[in-house]
Amino acid sequence: MKLSVCYIVLNGERVIEKSISSVYEIADEIIVVDSFSTDKTEEICMGFPKVKFIRKKFHGFGCQKNYTLSEASGEWILFLDSDEVPDKMAVDAIKEILTSSNPSYNVYEIHFNNILLKKTIQYGGWGNVWRERFFRKGHGKYSDDLVHECFITQDKKGRLPGNIDHYTYKSIAHHIEKINNYTQLMAEKKVLNGKSVSLFKIIFSPFYDFMKTYFFKLGFLDGVAGFYISITGAFYTFLKYIKINEIHKFK
Repeated sequence: MKLSVCYIVLNGERVIEKSISSVYEIADEIIVVDSFSTDKTEEICMGFPKVKFIRKKFHGFGCQKNYTLSEASGEWILFLDSDEVPDKMAVDAIKEILTSSNPSYNVYEIHFNNILLKKTIQYGGWGNVWRERFFRKGHGKYSDDLVHECFITQDKKGRLPGNIDHYTYKSIAHHIEKINNYTQLMAEKKVLNGKSVSLFKIIFSPFYDFMKTYFFKLGFLDGVAGFYISITGAFYTFLKYIKINEIHKFK
């Protein structure tokens, strides 16, 4: 059965070559939908003959992913981000399903190894992450959310052996830039859905999020990386709510 490996990407030169290389053997086609990258993403992708490279203006993560699905011709889809690399066990498991006459499931979740500050994070909510990334075409799609889109399916999900190594951020500066971009999209999404925010929520929600991640979810066991995740998670929450407040004031 034919496999389409799908990506949406913006400035993904850091890891995308390693990611494509990890799945190139099993892919029949690789669909890369690019939001007009300014780095070497296109040059790297065009070095792989199986890549179909498409430029498309970004209108939100969910819409971009669903467009990418519409361009895929494979019976099975493996959807990756440009900073994600499936390990050999996961690739071998996918290969086995592709050659099976009767796979057990139409949708599979894969475990994530989230790597930050050169450390695989085990706690704080980052250590037990499973996401639907391998599925039969037509058995799911993404919600049309600007950000934090979810995979929608009616099928029972299986769990694929192996892992996806997720190389989250190249630096602290890169992480802060992403936080700024994502919180802006989240604030716009919440306002579109009629969300407002109180002063109480702006002040106390970040504190609660830090306590939950660092103490309740044992983030402190990841050392400096665990503290960093907890404090930046609280900062994310603060920025999201203060931006919702800002948008309402200028409406």
